[in-house]
Amino acid sequence: MRVIGLMSGTSLDGIDAALVEIGGPTDSPEWRIQSFLDVPYTAAQRSLIHEGMVHGNAASLCRLNVEIGEWFAAAVHTLIVDAGVTADSITVIGSHGQTMWHEPPQDGRRGSTLQIGCAATIAERTGIAVVSDFRSRDMAAGGEGAPLVPWVDRLLFSHPSRRRVLQNIGGMGNLTWLPPRGSPEPVLAFDTGPGNALIDAAVELASQGESTFDRDGQWAAEGTPDTALLEELLAHPFLQRVPPKSTGREVFGRPYVQRLAERVAPRSHEDWASFICTLTELSARSIAEAIERWALPRGVDEVVITGGGALNAELVGRIRRSLPGLDVSADRTALGIDPAAKEALAFAALAWAHVEGATGNVPEATGASGARVLGSYTPGRGRVDDSA
Repeated sequence: MRVIGLMSGTSLDGIDAALVEIGGPTDSPEWRIQSFLDVPYTAAQRSLIHEGMVHGNAASLCRLNVEIGEWFAAAVHTLIVDAGVTADSITVIGSHGQTMWHEPPQDGRRGSTLQIGCAATIAERTGIAVVSDFRSRDMAAGGEGAPLVPWVDRLLFSHPSRRRVLQNIGGMGNLTWLPPRGSPEPVLAFDTGPGNALIDAAVELASQGESTFDRDGQWAAEGTPDTALLEELLAHPFLQRVPPKSTGREVFGRPYVQRLAERVAPRSHEDWASFICTLTELSARSIAEAIERWALPRGVDEVVITGGGALNAELVGRIRRSLPGLDVSADRTALGIDPAAKEALAFAALAWAHVEGATGNVPEATGASGARVLGSYTPGRGRVDDSA
């Protein structure tokens, strides 16, 4: 079947949309990405999402839910046109939505999560059925609701003979340790902590909004880490927790960086470079320490970095230096796909699993009480609204 996967992650850089052909047994499907596009958010859209995360109330989140649904529907329409296919040839859309808040289970209290991007709006504008709200079922079963890509990682990216760490670096970092294909060993997966989110927020402050990310790690390359501040940040309670664990911008987001900047009070270009370098080293060290502590004891033959962080040469270099002797690759061909498409592919595969009645979480990774079929189904209406 043809499935579209939609992803807007914690990096808040835009909407990833992948058109995927997938079919066959749910434990060994055949698949290919037919088309992929990235629709960047405008400055105004990013501002709306940030405002909703930090100051949102019932009214503003209600409106933003519909707005983001319209943005997702427009991305689907563009993807369909670019791919030269028709909407009625597509079985379902898997929409992760935009995470606004995520609270993992803690102290005996179950967790909660909120992704917005109105599924009914997407279905109405495109005419295609939508599977959405993937995280809630895992959390209802006592899980973290994240990460959700490990099921797809094992299904699509296990190596025949190598033990692999797939380290995604979006706004947050998350890793999946994969045994060789066919091995009975359980998958290990969890959020490692901050990825690009803190770096991006610091660059926005340093550039007074002119830049939204550290292109090629240029700011960080000019600076020297503040070792005292770095050691303090590495002692954050989340980084010390035992997996399963998940986190997001409610912990490592713009307010966190603003509080740090008020303390450090950078003034000059050199001050800001040092601050950004420190946050880059924080991401690199937290990722490396997570791999060393939890993955290396299981055996690691290679580490493959994906996500936007793979394009930050300074960040990747710092991860490599923190993992001497390990094969650390940010090669865009390592998995045989455009790494930018990986998470959109994952939610296409999870939507396919929902339609097939297959479970899509990995209880060992999320802590859920068992495997569950993920997502909620919104029927389509059988035709495309050309105004989308």
